[in-house]
Amino acid sequence: MKKLLVSIVEDDRFFRESMRRFMRSLGYTVEAFPSAADFLASPHLAETTCLIADIHMPVMTGLELYRHLVDEGRAIPTILVTAYPNDADRARALNNGVVCYLRKPVDEHDLKRCLGAAFTSAGTTRRVS
Repeated sequence: MKKLLVSIVEDDRFFRESMRRFMRSLGYTVEAFPSAADFLASPHLAETTCLIADIHMPVMTGLELYRHLVDEGRAIPTILVTAYPNDADRARALNNGVVCYLRKPVDEHDLKRCLGAAFTSAGTTRRVS
């Protein structure tokens, strides 16, 4: 079975690397990017099964990245994370089809639940342990 690719877009290097290590510990193939532009220019864009993106990033936010992908016909199941949660952003994200909206530091159990939902919406059946 081909490993599922989780792409992480996060401008904070520490959080990006810790998220990369956690995803790898769960058995996923992981690519991590410091910006939305780097992800959009990546050869891994087409094979990404789940996207985890920070909401508050310079130039293009995580929600703007998600909308851009949808507009381009690439609706990748997306989990948004933020250190600055607010109800308006959360409602906008979930109403636009984002799988989950999580507060940093991310709770591992919530993240696993969200990964399960993302892979279900992507049409994969891999169980998240």
